[in-house]
Amino acid sequence: MKTLILIRHAKSSWNESGRTDFERSLNHRGLADAPAMGKRLADRLHAGDLKLDAFLCSAARRATQTATLLLNELEFPVHAVSRRDELYLASPAAMLDAICSIPDEITTAALLAHNPGITELAETLTGRYFGNIPTCGVITLGFSVNRWAHAGSPAELIDFDYPKRH
Repeated sequence: MKTLILIRHAKSSWNESGRTDFERSLNHRGLADAPAMGKRLADRLHAGDLKLDAFLCSAARRATQTATLLLNELEFPVHAVSRRDELYLASPAAMLDAICSIPDEITTAALLAHNPGITELAETLTGRYFGNIPTCGVITLGFSVNRWAHAGSPAELIDFDYPKRH
């Protein structure tokens, strides 16, 4: 069994003149939502006796900021995050390629990226309609496989959480 956690970056600012889209940072809401969602995710992982083994993240600034704030709550070493340029605005197929390349000794992995790809990937893997995963939304999936290369098979939706859910 493999567990995959899909995360959309937290709310970012559009009011940063002179910065590229890649360089945009989190706004006040994003800076508050990311640690709160990290705490909620940590509580769920501990309740399910799960331990995060790997964390893949878009290299965009808003994504890496979200990862840092989340991971402070998860007690996962930020230096162990795999920052990947190819996850910036990636298609579902590109994200799935990254997932399928995770070493098989990893049981629980997270992937933090952007919309629309993260929503489309969740819909493809689960066969469910999410419409739009909100910023800082977290979807936990289970795969009945032993190898990440087989993670394209149907996934079980374990949990779907987002900041305004509570």
